[in-house]
This record gives sequence, structure tokens and C-alpha cells, in this order.
Amino acid sequence: MKNKESKQWFVYILRCADNSLYPGITTDISRREKEHNDGKLGAQYTRTRQAVFVVYQETHNSRSEATKREIAIKKLTKNNKEKLLRDES
Repeated sequence: MKNKESKQWFVYILRCADNSLYPGITTDISRREKEHNDGKLGAQYTRTRQAVFVVYQETHNSRSEATKREIAIKKLTKNNKEKLLRDES
């Protein structure tokens, strides 16, 4: 049986219908995007801002690394988040 920390973790950014950006972490991006759009398992923030689309993702080797990066992204201004998206495309 694999150790939970051996999973690959993803930091992602969603673009919501109101053009806002929402960062999060997951081990399965497509499942998480569906959950956000379904509304029941998505974050409270995205429930009122559907539909949402994944516009950015990066991979990390542990939940701890992914969480630290998510926190750093959440602290960015919207302009800096948009710059991150532009720089990665």
C-alpha cells in the first residue's frame, strides 16, 4: 500500500464565471473541477461563481509543498495571479 505522501499533488487556479481566480490543491484535477461545478463538494466561494475552469496547474510531490504554494498564490494580488497565468502560457 502506498504512503499518502507518495501521491502527486496539484496546485490549480480556477477562473470563475465572474472572472475571479480561485486557487486550490488536489490529487485529481478533473475530479476537483467537476466537484466545484457541481456545487455540492466545491468550495463555498465557487458555488455562486459557476461555471469554473482550470486555467493553471503545477505539480508537487507532497501535500505540504502544495499547501505552501497554494497559500503563496492566495496572497498574490489578482494582477499578480494574472501575470502568473500569462508567464506560464
